Amino acid sequence: MDFFFIGEAELVTAFRFVGISGAPVSDAAAARLVFRRMTEGYDETAGAVIPGIEKCRVLILTEEVADWLGELLINWQLSDQYPLIVEVPGLLGRLPGRQTLVDSIREAIGIHV
Repeated sequence: MDFFFIGEAELVTAFRFVGISGAPVSDAAAARLVFRRMTEGYDETAGAVIPGIEKCRVLILTEEVADWLGELLINWQLSDQYPLIVEVPGLLGRLPGRQTLVDSIREAIGIHV
């Protein structure tokens, strides 16, 4: 599995139309469980990491899910491991205070065209 999506149920359905599997979540606890399963292979029912659980290469999250994950997500991003994390706006659009990718690149290189 190359891609996996975590977000609102409607967006999970939309991603399935283009061949990307996903898991709908509606709160922080559910988001953490799915995130740990896809990044660490953690199985909640077993209460342990299961070596054979299939992991993805790119994990797509809505901005809201990323906020719910908080420090767990930051630690994963700093770990330099797969899956790579991509954040997309949710059904209600971009969250206040979030930069677009283009804005982040412009800020990093210091060029405004």
